[in-house]
Amino acid sequence: MAGSADAAKLKPATSARIYDYFLGGTHNFPADRDAAKSIAERFPLTAALARNNRAFLRRAVRHVAGAGVHQFLDIGSGIPTEGNVHEVAAEVTPDARVVYVDIDPVAVSESLEILDTTDRTTAMLGDLRDPQAILAHRKVHGLLDFGQPIAVLLNAVLHFVPDDAQANKAVADLLAALTPGSYLVASHVSIDGQDVDDSDLAFVENTYKQQTATPFQPRTRTQIAQFFTGLEMVEPGLVWLPQWRPAPGDPADFTDSPPTSSCLAGVGRLA
Repeated sequence: MAGSADAAKLKPATSARIYDYFLGGTHNFPADRDAAKSIAERFPLTAALARNNRAFLRRAVRHVAGAGVHQFLDIGSGIPTEGNVHEVAAEVTPDARVVYVDIDPVAVSESLEILDTTDRTTAMLGDLRDPQAILAHRKVHGLLDFGQPIAVLLNAVLHFVPDDAQANKAVADLLAALTPGSYLVASHVSIDGQDVDDSDLAFVENTYKQQTATPFQPRTRTQIAQFFTGLEMVEPGLVWLPQWRPAPGDPADFTDSPPTSSCLAGVGRLA
């Protein structure tokens, strides 16, 4: 037992497990918790942002599933704990199929344990910066039919690809593989119009850079909108998290001031 505890302490932090911590999950290690607490000291609303981001994901999945899409490719998925994509989609369309993709081997391992009772979901190791490898993976083609519409979910992951050209190419490559009627669901941290201390932002960026394998880069509304180029935006378009089709029971942290959620979200349809 002592060896197991020591191993946990030595595991480096990852964005997936930091996110799990902010959501109140248990699939995280001391390094993840330490990094999360450091970030929360500078940005106390980070946990609220995580909750609102997860609520947006649920709303978007319900919408897409309700529009007739039964297949989901969730890249940067983290750990699919309670209320995640496969559960939400199945409420609308019981035959929904989901492939979860994450760069963190521990997140993928935990996911496979959680998902071992269903043959309609799976998890795999993959890096958004290498979309072709994801698209070519046997698990993706074994579960998803690219002749039918697919929803690609990039929820709070593109800001971990700091190079703009690389991020835009990754999205373009993914969309190029899809058939008309497919969707892109994405959320992305943005500080447009926010009074943010530069030193606090630099601290968060350095925390991710030094303690995880995924550097962090907020983008402007204009930069985020580029990811949806060529798509038909679902109303209300690219908006702050709590503004995208709010539903009863959603978190109310940013209702009075949506920009303080510091995250823009949108859903686009491939015509």
